[in-house]
Amino acid sequence: MTWPTEHDLYLFNEGSHFRLWEILGAHPDDSGTRFGVWAPSARAVHVMGDFNGWSRTSHPLQPQGSSGIWAGHVPGVGQGTIYKYAIHTRDGEILEKADPVGVHHETPPKTGSIVWPTAYEWGDAEWMARRAEHNHREAPISIYELHLGSFRRVPEDGNRSLSFRELAPVVADHCVAHGFTHVELLPVSEHPFDGSWGYQVTGYFAPTSRFGTPQDFMYFVDVLHQRGVGVIVDWVPAHFPTDVHGLARFDGTALYEHDDPRKGFHPDWTTYIFNYGRHEVRSFLISSAACWIDLFHVDGIRVDGVASMLYLDYSRNEGEWIPNEHGGRENLDAVAFLRRLNEHLYGMYPGIQTYAEESTAWPAVTQPTYLGGLGFGLKWDMGWMHDTLLYVSREPVHRKYHHGEITFRAIYHSTESYVLPLSHDEVVHGKGSLLSKMPGDEWQRFANLRLLYAYQWAVPGKKLLFMGGELAQPGEWNHDGSLDWHLLDVPAHAGIGRTVARLNALYREEPALHERDLRPEELPRGFDWVRGDDAESSTLAFLRWSKAGEPLLVACNFTPVPRHDVVFGVPRGGYWEELFNSDATEYGGGGVGNLGGVEARAEGADGRPFSVSVTLPPLACVYLRPRA
Repeated sequence: MTWPTEHDLYLFNEGSHFRLWEILGAHPDDSGTRFGVWAPSARAVHVMGDFNGWSRTSHPLQPQGSSGIWAGHVPGVGQGTIYKYAIHTRDGEILEKADPVGVHHETPPKTGSIVWPTAYEWGDAEWMARRAEHNHREAPISIYELHLGSFRRVPEDGNRSLSFRELAPVVADHCVAHGFTHVELLPVSEHPFDGSWGYQVTGYFAPTSRFGTPQDFMYFVDVLHQRGVGVIVDWVPAHFPTDVHGLARFDGTALYEHDDPRKGFHPDWTTYIFNYGRHEVRSFLISSAACWIDLFHVDGIRVDGVASMLYLDYSRNEGEWIPNEHGGRENLDAVAFLRRLNEHLYGMYPGIQTYAEESTAWPAVTQPTYLGGLGFGLKWDMGWMHDTLLYVSREPVHRKYHHGEITFRAIYHSTESYVLPLSHDEVVHGKGSLLSKMPGDEWQRFANLRLLYAYQWAVPGKKLLFMGGELAQPGEWNHDGSLDWHLLDVPAHAGIGRTVARLNALYREEPALHERDLRPEELPRGFDWVRGDDAESSTLAFLRWSKAGEPLLVACNFTPVPRHDVVFGVPRGGYWEELFNSDATEYGGGGVGNLGGVEARAEGADGRPFSVSVTLPPLACVYLRPRA
């Protein structure tokens, strides 16, 4: 059979072939390896590698009609062969390029691609059969954001990072112990520069060889699935680096990018921007996303830099950008691409989720495309992260003047389906760690951090915490180092870990805390203010509701002054047990609380028929629910 087929070529050129890893790249067989690459402006394309002394002319590929694809079979070339494509341009240059659809590459700073099979014997059938339950809108989704290279290192062995296979049981144990439902990996796609953390990609179909082979990454995913932990990967279709072996001017022309720098060059990151209006680029990018889900079994992709894709004037001054056909600033090609991406992924892989890192007020990011939305499943709430961290970093005596920073989100929390992130972006580049942002003496800093987490886990939205947050690291994240694992032996830090573990357990166990995370204003309501305007005391209280109508009361005190006999209106009488108290001694607190719970009185308050008189510990949050 001809490979690729005429049908493959047709779909590729019209922008609707979304399994390019099957027809492009390197595919070893019993007699050699078949190669395929897209280079429509090339005069000729040859495969060069260690098998032919890196000859640029000895092993030519053949053009496949007018598709722009070059393909051919090279006998005797098998698994482990290092290769590149020699692209002979119309200007007489010969460019040495890594394989854009290669599944394995040399470890940087080397830049060759490696012939490698993709077979793997999976053991996660049970997880895959029930994946939709774990990723459902009403499921508890608590995400541990992870940078593989700095999670744990081996100081006795040159401070090297752990491999995928070494990481798998360690990460699984840590997530299970702390109750996280998913891990989200900073990009594991192959990338040349460690300092980009993976956000400048050259291998869109390949797990980075820094930590092992494609099968090693499959093993990592497999182990986490078997332990009941989902895997999300960060994916970067917003831009790509200028490295000469990568996608940049791949066949001597602006192939993947725009030729005009006003559309094709990113001023912030000095990278190239994809040409989303080009059919073959859409096939390439959507195939990449699908490959991570299909071939590597990941449960979702978090699309990085969506805002930079949507706006033609992103980080540009007047005169530095080109308006769209209607004279506007919206990148219509990017909008169409993102809609098509989400339609395909949700259509082909039910049970997965897509996450948008979108930092503006672009409307309907998580609305279905048939309603005019972008079609994402969830969106990072960057505004919540900014406002909340700004508020909790203030000295408590000043918080009453900034109460709106902590309550403003309730105005818009029903406009999209949100993830509440405390992400890596907030603990680098001089911003300090989460603990270091907290004001006051040591006791207050730890109390503030426990309060922050308790508040985050209580308000509507799925949860995300960057690694090290559960250890209360005093210093900001260093991608060349390791997490401070010795802190597990320090009582105050261990108390933060127990806080996170208990919050995650409650998040799973209490339907009121997760069933109405998304669109909490929809009936039946998932969120109701009890008291949100007490700026003078810097306290707030609200109810979370399950679908069955079971309430849970959350009350927070953002001052270091304990507040006794605070009356809150509640919808039911009887005994309200204290499920959680961030000031409990087991978490490192002072043990101020409600002695297990309070009895509701038939005296109305806050527009409700009953009330409870609650003690609010200093810099603390309590959860109470009616005893069944």
